[in-house]
Amino acid sequence: MLALTALDMTLPRAAFADEGKPVKLVVLGDSLSAGLGLSAADAFPAKLQKALRDKGIAVDIGNAGVSGDTASGGRDRLDWSVPEGTQGVILELGANDALRGTDPSLTRAALSDILTRLKARGVPVFLCGMLAPPNYGKDYADRFNAIYPDLSKSFGVPLYPFFLDGVAADAKLNQADGIHPTSAGVDIIVKNIMPTVEAFLGTIKGQS
Repeated sequence: MLALTALDMTLPRAAFADEGKPVKLVVLGDSLSAGLGLSAADAFPAKLQKALRDKGIAVDIGNAGVSGDTASGGRDRLDWSVPEGTQGVILELGANDALRGTDPSLTRAALSDILTRLKARGVPVFLCGMLAPPNYGKDYADRFNAIYPDLSKSFGVPLYPFFLDGVAADAKLNQADGIHPTSAGVDIIVKNIMPTVEAFLGTIKGQS
């Protein structure tokens, strides 16, 4: 017992595992987070979880990505996609809305409903922005692209401006369809988004 006590005293605090329970996150998204064309281990939620755990940050990240889903679709399945006990949501929706040319007012309303309902449940949200493709013209792009910064400001939630930053339009980082990231592309997304996710987790732990 004495030897164990001495060992305890000589080890740096960093050597001890975090005694707190892992923060439970859910990524509510579409195929970009579901990992279309990739193994489950290569999908964004799994790679983000691994990267955080490698830094000693205890998290469990659920993948609630559904390929083809729109912001309205995410709203419709919100209650069962984000179960009770979830401590934070990474919201990644809207890419399919932009690809289909959905009226930006509908996308804005759906995302606003999701944020409102999660706020009412006391679940913090980290919002991932999306940019409209150029083929629908400047007016559409301006209206669509304004959704995310506007909602971030009005709801007071952190924003990562463009989920595909550093990956979009790079053939080496996308699958043959030119839309969905490869495993290497997901690595870039995780690397770029990590600082803001860590800050988000810091606010959650500060509230617990």
